[in-house]
Amino acid sequence: MTRSERLTKVALFAALTAVGAQVSIPIGEVPITLQVLFVLLSGLLLDPKSALLSQIFYLFLGALGFPVFAGFKGGFAHLYGPTAGYLWAFPLSAFLVSYLCFGKRGYLFKVLVALSGVGLIYLLGWFRLGIFLNGNFFKAFQIGVLPFVGIDIVKALVAVAVAEKVIVFVMARQKT
Repeated sequence: MTRSERLTKVALFAALTAVGAQVSIPIGEVPITLQVLFVLLSGLLLDPKSALLSQIFYLFLGALGFPVFAGFKGGFAHLYGPTAGYLWAFPLSAFLVSYLCFGKRGYLFKVLVALSGVGLIYLLGWFRLGIFLNGNFFKAFQIGVLPFVGIDIVKALVAVAVAEKVIVFVMARQKT
């Protein structure tokens, strides 16, 4: 992959994550968005370094004030606020998923890895939200994890299904 191809893919997944943030259903401190879907897709379709960089670039754009976070918000304060743990987990999750899946086959394996990526997002998000709630980690779990479990399982399944289709399509195009 050339440098320009890598940069294009990194920028594309940062942009897709930003678009996914705008598909938002506010249900409290932590909204339902499609960000996790695109974080997982970046991990499933990019090499580990590119997956990591795509999400770092997304956070960088948000920190600079570009309205890439949920609700067309931006600014450094979002990287310190109650949902900051979820945001900071995005690059780590994308890297983890890519590192474990890159070049590997197997739908079930990829689903389990995608779910581990979601788990990492939950862990860091729950921890930061718990600190923000003055150490009330039980309440943080109730509002920052539980409402999202079913939805994020579906996102993981969709991400793996889409990634598998994209990989098959790309491989078929490379043969011609």
